Amino acid sequence: MSTRKVYRIGGKDREAFLQNLVTNDVDGMKEGLVWAALLTPQGKYLADFFLVPAPDAILLDVAEGLAAGLQQRLAMYKLRADVTVNATDIQVSQGTGPVPEGAFPDPRHPSLGWRAYDGRPGEDADWDALRVAAIVPESGVELIPNESYPLEVGFERLHGVDFRKGCYVGQEVTARMKHKAKLRKGLCQVAVDGQAPVGTEITNGKGAAIGTLYTQAGGKGLAYLRLDRVDDQMRANDAALSLVSFEDDADITGHS
Repeated sequence: MSTRKVYRIGGKDREAFLQNLVTNDVDGMKEGLVWAALLTPQGKYLADFFLVPAPDAILLDVAEGLAAGLQQRLAMYKLRADVTVNATDIQVSQGTGPVPEGAFPDPRHPSLGWRAYDGRPGEDADWDALRVAAIVPESGVELIPNESYPLEVGFERLHGVDFRKGCYVGQEVTARMKHKAKLRKGLCQVAVDGQAPVGTEITNGKGAAIGTLYTQAGGKGLAYLRLDRVDDQMRANDAALSLVSFEDDADITGHS
């Protein structure tokens, strides 16, 4: 996976340092990979990544396009902590099916298979189709820095946030959203009849803008939608859309 960058986080304060910053419980690395995010103080997404247990260090596996900004942000928060953050040339490999020895199951969803950091070859798969089927957002596509809120794009369902771990950057806003009765916006799976570029605006039958269409595969796609404006006449340019699934239990039937 050439689009990933791996950093080695060392120093005796590394676990406490990350625990005070990221959305998930770093202690979960005792069981394998931890998927987490760094947020702004206002609770908006900056970057998501996998934390990987390693001897005397923690590996951080992040999308290459977010890597430089994340490294700068970590350096800003480091202050006097005994923490080092160094780039590596470790290659990330990914595959489906049973998890081979030395690899780690993807913690977001079983269909996403495994990840490895030991140089083994990966396996070919239609990762977009797997993500669409499981409603899993991708860094820099459905997950947009300084715009996305983690609970609206599936972090709770995909095991990317822990509500018992204590404070972290953006925790207060995330906790308030957790206790709302219903989310007004969210990432959904839609059926797509036709074609539209990633990032195309979605309108409803009244012509109102209600969201954005993102990754598409096999006649379905991921869409970020204003849930109270969903109807059965949604369009994205020339493509007709219909709602298939929304991860939350929000009542989105009967709206127009």
